Amino acid sequence: MELSCKCEYAVLALLTLVDHYQQGDPLQIRQIAAQQQIPDRYLEQLLATLRRSGLVCSQRGARGGYLLAREPWKITLLEIINCIEGRESQTLATSPENWTVEKAVVHEIWQDADQAVNKIFQNCTLQDLCDRRDAKQQANLMYYI
Repeated sequence: MELSCKCEYAVLALLTLVDHYQQGDPLQIRQIAAQQQIPDRYLEQLLATLRRSGLVCSQRGARGGYLLAREPWKITLLEIINCIEGRESQTLATSPENWTVEKAVVHEIWQDADQAVNKIFQNCTLQDLCDRRDAKQQANLMYYI
């Protein structure tokens, strides 16, 4: 399973907002875009989508910008993915009553895999990602005497 570029950019933008969450200062699109190397126009569309879903909020004015709408430990990756990608509705090529046993088994396994992935994304928050990032950065630090 691959993460779409759209979803990756959204998560990166949200991680930037997490870094500034405690200060409560909104970040402008150009600041987020520069830090994460995301095209401004594309980021603008992503943030509008995230705002409509209640994951970020915006402030108008000269000192305006975007903020997380909730605490980073309350925003899950599953929420972000569902917001950006939309909930995938499974359309079946044929109705289940016309399935062979093999097709039914394959479909069951596919559903199990989908549920397992969703559970992982549901249990991982923006704060978890920040904690992992910080641990990796700490492990990569070299100390010289």
